[in-house]
Amino acid sequence: MPELPEVETVRRGLQPVLEGARLAKVEARRPDLRFPFPERFSERLTGRTITALGRRAKYLTMHVQDGPVLICHLGMSGSFRIETDDDGETPGVFHHERSKSTAHDHVVFDVVAANGARSRVIFNDPRRFGFMLFAEGPPETHPMLAGLGVEPTGNALDGVLLASLLKGRRSPLKAALLDQKLIAGLGNIYVSEALWRAGLSPLREAGTIAKPGKKAGEQSERLAQAIRSVISDAIAAGGSSLRDYVHTDGSLGYFQHSFAVYDREGEPCPKPGCGGHIERIVQSGRSTFYCRTCQS
Repeated sequence: MPELPEVETVRRGLQPVLEGARLAKVEARRPDLRFPFPERFSERLTGRTITALGRRAKYLTMHVQDGPVLICHLGMSGSFRIETDDDGETPGVFHHERSKSTAHDHVVFDVVAANGARSRVIFNDPRRFGFMLFAEGPPETHPMLAGLGVEPTGNALDGVLLASLLKGRRSPLKAALLDQKLIAGLGNIYVSEALWRAGLSPLREAGTIAKPGKKAGEQSERLAQAIRSVISDAIAAGGSSLRDYVHTDGSLGYFQHSFAVYDREGEPCPKPGCGGHIERIVQSGRSTFYCRTCQS
């Protein structure tokens, strides 16, 4: 499933085409994806101008003038592509095979830019685990977004805040970091990477980095910095590009080539002077990759 950096990359790819453009036509080609489309879905969007394209955790938000906010989730295989020419060519080069069947093109947005340029933004989702819903009020109050924790970007997530979020928690550190009510948008891949950067074991009790003392304070600050940096690096590189994920122009990001531990079981730990090897364990049914030599 695309993680926060992938979703942010999609947002940035769509932003130049969608923001400020008018939705000339919106076509839903089936009644539902993961959930049914909202009533009058096409009617309530058609003719309106898109004022902003945002992101909250792993959700995209499309704000339209005098209309509802569209909340979109990519699910496991959802992706957008932009078509700008008459023969339907998709810009960019596909490095991974994509579904070319129009049966998987479930939503089509025909948009007209302020300068009159026309394009189509198409949502393709073979597995149909994605969804599109309306927020009638502020999007942060919608059930899908309400209760989400702090974003792992910017300076809001620091050592002090992270320590307060983890205080008293006895669950494994990795499990606590995946709790979306604490930190919104962190996923399996980047938690493994952040813990490696911070030198902290995914198995240790989460509250141990929040206990009083200089060492605990240093650990929480180190982890907060690692989380922010790994997300920032992944966004800058265009996301991890695993499995079905592709940019809006069909190209792929390359952060996967910079993974230190994820999917590198048995390889030497890349940390200078460590001498350990990457191990794979299973936590709550999900793979965790770490180095027991330098992560404690």
